[in-house]
Amino acid sequence: MLNVNVKHQLLPASHERTSVPDASRDTSSPTSNNRQKKIFCVEWLGQTIASLCWIGSVLTYGIDSSGDWLQLCAASAWLMANIAPAVTAKST
Repeated sequence: MLNVNVKHQLLPASHERTSVPDASRDTSSPTSNNRQKKIFCVEWLGQTIASLCWIGSVLTYGIDSSGDWLQLCAASAWLMANIAPAVTAKST
């Protein structure tokens, strides 16, 4: 069974995955930085790609039954649940 109850946590600054020096980063928007941290988190990217693949497979194989509609709804809900935190990230 697929477990989608994953807690998203921002990593401390010491664990950032970018190689851009702090001086060259755009610090004008803290909310933008939180969104970037959320979007570039490996777990977030993996789940978002997985949900898009799930939607793609349902659409590729066709929607022939009510079970297909349920799969499409589940995959879409998963995608929305992954996008919402990135869109609504608040500055800390």
